[in-house]
Amino acid sequence: MKNFEKTSAQQQAIKLLQGPARHILLYGGSRSGKTFILVYALLVRALKAPGSRHAILRFHGNGARYAVGFDTLPKVVSTAFPGLKADYIKSDNFFVLPNRSEIWLGGLDADERADRILGREFATIYFNECSEIPYSGISTALTRLAQKTPLINRAYYDCNPSGKSHWSYKLFVEKIEPESNLILPHPENYACMLMNPADNRANLPTGYIEDTLGNLSLRQQKRFLEGAWLDDSGSGLWSNSMIDRGRWHGNLPDFQQVAIGVDPAVTASGSSDFTGIVAAARDGNGEFFVLEDASLQASPLKWAQQVERTYRKWHADRVIGEVNQGGDLIEMALRTAACDLPFKAVRATRGKYLRAEPVAALYEQHKVHHIGYFRELEEEMCCYRPDSSKSPDRLDALVWALSYLAGQNSFSRSILA
Repeated sequence: MKNFEKTSAQQQAIKLLQGPARHILLYGGSRSGKTFILVYALLVRALKAPGSRHAILRFHGNGARYAVGFDTLPKVVSTAFPGLKADYIKSDNFFVLPNRSEIWLGGLDADERADRILGREFATIYFNECSEIPYSGISTALTRLAQKTPLINRAYYDCNPSGKSHWSYKLFVEKIEPESNLILPHPENYACMLMNPADNRANLPTGYIEDTLGNLSLRQQKRFLEGAWLDDSGSGLWSNSMIDRGRWHGNLPDFQQVAIGVDPAVTASGSSDFTGIVAAARDGNGEFFVLEDASLQASPLKWAQQVERTYRKWHADRVIGEVNQGGDLIEMALRTAACDLPFKAVRATRGKYLRAEPVAALYEQHKVHHIGYFRELEEEMCCYRPDSSKSPDRLDALVWALSYLAGQNSFSRSILA
């Protein structure tokens, strides 16, 4: 094992990880070194206990595999354990070390949980990006933190903190069991530490903190730069708790109608707006489902091709696109990508806030469910205010899609006027 140079914050984190707590959360801003040091600690444990098994889990397994298993883990090995061989067993998504210890990569969504997680026991479970994992998934996975080894079984967690209503804040900061809301019987088992980008400046590209994170909205800066837990009691139309309350985990129902909302950018320079592309659906019970945020920054032809792919993927019935800017150019781009695309042009005659209010009301009534997590879209939703200067492209696309779907049911069609 190589003595690599840890930052001061990472050294403090190591002390915390070696302490008495069984559950440790590292939270804070973007690229603060949280994931790196937790993967390092997990590898140390795996090497200390031959034949032990460890898991790195996210909500979706692909995220664990590509973001951690194929990116961070190899970087940690080359930096801190040069020469260590970790063979990847593709069929079951785990790495095996020379001492026969295994590091499994998996997801906690409905498709992967039973097969990949519940069938095995682990000495360490690391919940990466835990703000995106429902507490029910955490609870289920923790039943598998049961492998008998010389190690003390531990659970690691990391996140960019979201709202104070999130289970991670209740568990690690308020020391409250999230489902029962009772005080934890052993609060000393739950420890947390703040790590921010400034702590990891030596390992970041020039300008990342000031130029990239410094240009985010104030709310986003609080989360991704300062690592602050966000208040859910703002004056906006949406809050994190409102979205979380309706989040869908399980099999999808049969949809009666699927629509793709589009808020197009009409230029393609590096400073152009994103084109908002959001897929949404309605079932027979008047419930609405946000299926995908496929938004991107691209030329009209490229975003039109993205719309066409999203339309085919979800077997959509209609594409809804705003034509206030660009007019016929927008429909022309879509017709170029797919001449058979059923397109409905909508023209905004009311302000964004007024258009968004009826959609926000559906969230308040618990009628809208996000299928998984859409970080950028949800940030726009919670950050948006009537005086916002930046165009909320993803949010606009969401509003067009849900307004169209609800207009077939409970809304007045004037929303689309």
